[in-house]
Amino acid sequence: MSRRASSGRTRSAAPQRVRIIGGAWRRTPIPVADSPGLRPTPDRVRETLFNWLAHLRADISALRGLDLFAGSGALGFELASRGAAHVLFVERQPQLLKPLRALCEKIGATNAEIMAGDALAVAAGLPRGAFDIVFLDPPFGGGLLWPAIDAVRPLLAKEGLIYAETDRPIAPAEAMAHDLELLRAARAGRVCFHLLRLRVA
Repeated sequence: MSRRASSGRTRSAAPQRVRIIGGAWRRTPIPVADSPGLRPTPDRVRETLFNWLAHLRADISALRGLDLFAGSGALGFELASRGAAHVLFVERQPQLLKPLRALCEKIGATNAEIMAGDALAVAAGLPRGAFDIVFLDPPFGGGLLWPAIDAVRPLLAKEGLIYAETDRPIAPAEAMAHDLELLRAARAGRVCFHLLRLRVA
């Protein structure tokens, strides 16, 4: 869940609520703060993503996830709702951290942890090999996608996955240049979304 690059004068057009679409907390509303450029990952995108994951990783209960640009937390909460072992949310904006923490408390998400801080700085201090999937949805147009991908590659466990949401398609050659394999890709409106995996030597 990212914030589009913005001067700060444009108000968010995001809906005030989205919902978790699967798992134990299905239909639970997720508050969406009135923050410039904040855009929830659409329901149909999350549904497609988790269909991909179900095909590649049948045992979601064993997964450890990182939602690095958490925003509303829609991606991370979707994973936690489906029984993931642990999900770490990283967000730096106080107005977004408050609803994340409130929702965790409301639903009793004992498998969720919220950390305040800059995404890339936090990633630099996380243990290597600690995550099976990382969600990356940085601000569109901010030039953060590939720095974020490079920052999280060491954090991936064997056969670890990266979900990347962008405003343009990632080419297979781009993925290969960062030692990644492009497994899946699709588009919904202006949102391009991808599932990548560390290349096996």
